[in-house]
Amino acid sequence: MTYDRLVCANCAAPVSEGRCPVCRASRERLQENGSFGQVTPAAIVALLVALVALAMLLHQAA
Repeated sequence: MTYDRLVCANCAAPVSEGRCPVCRASRERLQENGSFGQVTPAAIVALLVALVALAMLLHQAA
């Protein structure tokens, strides 16, 4: 989720504007983590390999 669509519960302004301390803290936290902050490149590669293997198995079964 991107912070440009979030509305602050404290001041009712967009979080991306950072009008209050709560907005600024949320904006900084979201910028640090990013959208895929917890996903490592190795996990993405492993997921892609698993999906390709699954697709090959399903194709052979059909």
